[in-house]
Amino acid sequence: KSISCQICDHILADPVETTCRHLFCRTCILKCIKVMGSYCPSCWYPCFPTDLVTPVKSFLNILDSLGIRCPVKECDEEILHGKYGQHISSHKEKKDRELYSYINKGGRPRQHLLSLTRRAQKHRLRELKRQVRAFAEKEEGGDIKAVCMTLFLLALRAKNEHKQADELEAIMQGRGSGLHPAVCLAIRVNTFLSCSQYHKMYRTVKAVTGRQIFQPLHALRAAEKALLPGYHPFEWKPPLKNVSTNTEVGIIDGLSGLPLS
Repeated sequence: KSISCQICDHILADPVETTCRHLFCRTCILKCIKVMGSYCPSCWYPCFPTDLVTPVKSFLNILDSLGIRCPVKECDEEILHGKYGQHISSHKEKKDRELYSYINKGGRPRQHLLSLTRRAQKHRLRELKRQVRAFAEKEEGGDIKAVCMTLFLLALRAKNEHKQADELEAIMQGRGSGLHPAVCLAIRVNTFLSCSQYHKMYRTVKAVTGRQIFQPLHALRAAEKALLPGYHPFEWKPPLKNVSTNTEVGIIDGLSGLPLS
């Protein structure tokens, strides 16, 4: 008897025999009967799903003892036809394990990266951070920030987020839309805004425009520190006679120099 199905021309899988003694794969003949009608596709003899029987045991033994080479790449093993399905499913399981092992190893499900604390984010990305640092030191003179920002830019543009990418690029090149902290400080002082009033304005502008045009209060405080005397070390060259070289004068107010009463 032929060992190939007369519908699909492959080696018989779960073979069945019709009353007219023709052999087919079970799924092939059932599909054929459903589409073409209750006839044998080889000789057009009437055939019904209830007429299908399993072939004789001796034929099944011959079929199961056939040697087949595994089609999976890098396997090339010769297996018996009877164990072919089991062998292929083991390959499939192995592939699935490789695909999904990093997603969830059982137990508590992994949280999304953005929902983690800063410490947990650092822990999860430690391997990537190591690779980025190695690349930055080798290729970009150790500028990790530039490498990360460029990666972020490329990711944004890949998702067609060009507006956000343009804004980030402008900030990277020092031409951002935001005002300098010293300018914000001058605005706050000259418009007589208290810290809380300025903070409300900063939050409102950021929420309405979606951009950080004004700088937060901590940036203003840092700018103020830099503008006050004593922040930048300074020395007269040559040093002045009878003048202290100490530059740490602190905040100068209107009463400085007057004797305390």
